[in-house]
Amino acid sequence: MASSSSFLARLRPHPPAPPEQSASKAGRNLWKAVPTALISLAIVAACVLWRIELFVALVCVALCVAVWEAAGAFLVKNIRVPYVLLILLTLVMVIGTWFWGVKVALLVFLIACLLFYLRFFLAETGDKKRAESSASILILAWISLLGSFAAGLTTLDKAVWLVALLILLPAANDTGGWLAGVLFGKHPMAPKISPKKSWEGLAGSLILTIAIALAIVSLALKQPWWVGVLYGVLAVIASTGGDLVESVIKRRLGIKDMGTLFPGHGGMLDRVDSILMWAPVCYILSLIFLNS
Repeated sequence: MASSSSFLARLRPHPPAPPEQSASKAGRNLWKAVPTALISLAIVAACVLWRIELFVALVCVALCVAVWEAAGAFLVKNIRVPYVLLILLTLVMVIGTWFWGVKVALLVFLIACLLFYLRFFLAETGDKKRAESSASILILAWISLLGSFAAGLTTLDKAVWLVALLILLPAANDTGGWLAGVLFGKHPMAPKISPKKSWEGLAGSLILTIAIALAIVSLALKQPWWVGVLYGVLAVIASTGGDLVESVIKRRLGIKDMGTLFPGHGGMLDRVDSILMWAPVCYILSLIFLNS
């Protein structure tokens, strides 16, 4: 009985542990970070190439873990969100998107917002309930709704290539920015939000992301070169914006990483923050240029 109680206790959200310190100039333990990144990409590729439904299942797992991490992060400020309900709503939004399109995720999100607002409005203790309701809506919008667009891409034509754009362009943005920042970074882009981001890193992100976007969009999907450039530029803007949004949230909560799930990388949210912001942009671009 005690062992089952301790197991359930481990399943409950908890504040993230401090990250592992690294003396590397890269700011991370590369011996752990590189294999972790390669294994993650291999798992995604295997799911997409074998059965696209497996990728949707992977999205469900990733978003539920991200919701759990976010719930733990808010505990740092003693804000307790109904994480079981948020996970269930996330599953409904993603699975509903897979079967009936992103309009289901939007509808569920709007209904949930109304219910959380009523919960706050009818509560006797206003400040605490307002914080909990606001945090719950933020988690649903940032993780569940934006993440549902990843499942939405699988319902479009050429879904395999679209998922490749979804995953590889933020990865290129991160890799190009990190490499150029380590080698040439001297001018901080947003020092108060994310001190390690530099304008030189942004240039590196643009170069590598546009190159990969051109390869996929122009060569594989047979679209004009400028469409590939557009994908690359918007991917950098969205991915960098996603990184900065998470940095602002972490700074407000006073934490370094959202979790420690991925060695050398942090938690699930630290890995998918850029993908979350890029997913709806990628979906809209694909509707306009590849599924019109």
